[in-house]
Amino acid sequence: MSPTPRPALHLRGVLLDGTTEGEHAGELWVTPEGRISLEPLPDADTVVDGEWILPGLVDAHCHVGIGPDGAVDLETAREQGHTDAAAGALLVRDCGSPVDTRPLDDDPRMPEIVRAGRHLARPRRYIRDLPIDLEPDELPAAVAEQARANPWVKLIGDWIDRGEGDLAPLWPDDVLRAAIDAAHAEGARVTAHVFGEDALPGLLGAGIDGIEHGTGLTDTTIAMMVERGTVLVPTLINVENFPEFADAAGEKFPRYGTHMRELYARAPLTISAAIEAGVPVFAGTDAGGGIVHGRIVDEVVALARVGLGPARALAAACGDARAWLRRPGLTHGAPADLLVVPDDPRADPEVLRAPTAVLRAGTRLA
Repeated sequence: MSPTPRPALHLRGVLLDGTTEGEHAGELWVTPEGRISLEPLPDADTVVDGEWILPGLVDAHCHVGIGPDGAVDLETAREQGHTDAAAGALLVRDCGSPVDTRPLDDDPRMPEIVRAGRHLARPRRYIRDLPIDLEPDELPAAVAEQARANPWVKLIGDWIDRGEGDLAPLWPDDVLRAAIDAAHAEGARVTAHVFGEDALPGLLGAGIDGIEHGTGLTDTTIAMMVERGTVLVPTLINVENFPEFADAAGEKFPRYGTHMRELYARAPLTISAAIEAGVPVFAGTDAGGGIVHGRIVDEVVALARVGLGPARALAAACGDARAWLRRPGLTHGAPADLLVVPDDPRADPEVLRAPTAVLRAGTRLA
């Protein structure tokens, strides 16, 4: 027996494209195949009337496949993705994972995943078992391999150096230039985990496309980011864990502990300065490990408070983020990844916590 075809859907209300500009009263339809139609479909069921309709949210720094103890099995990764999607994050950039989650792509309740492959780090310079461990001369070839399989590549830019007892860069500048050039030659973009100050000049000078966290930014490196158009994903809700990281260092690494507390104390001013200078900023939670999944709205609220304001913070997790990740929004033929809320989220992002409907490719999740 063939499955009963899904009905076409009709949504009418205020259409937001998820940027700071696009708004108009209007309507759209969802085909039985789960695609947006801007042309009327016959016999469509009206499921939304008079509310705010926008593209699904974006979590631009997410780790589907990582848990508090490291890599998780595929079914746990599935649960993580379901949690993110139900919270409205229907597009995630998986910013490094040891688990191949591609078998989950056909799950209709999973978000769309833009992948960065596995983290690339030097031996004993990142969390055990998560990265591919490499010596510097191996990095360009490994980046090229990751770039052939993924649209992004994720480097560990700094981490604790046990000899120094503090954060320190992992890679020589010339190696970074060769590695990032190799990724760009394959059509991929590169981002890096960076907490501190010292790794940033080399990464930015090498032409990296993004910086994750960025708590060590200075006036000089902020200016470099503005000049190059480098984006920042500050993961503010993870920065809240810095005091815990410092405490864990204990007496073994006191310099690191002091440094992390200093980065935490000045993080709001640092990120605010980057925003004011014009660095492109996007929302990412760093879900996986120490951050539970499904917290994208917390990050939007945090970005609004640190200097983006509500409308720009929404854009950083919606239409602008989708454009940056080269994914469509409310366009004809795009997947019907939609969020419906009762009030204007540009005025108060808290409204995103209680959506009227979440549709992933036309399938209603909530």
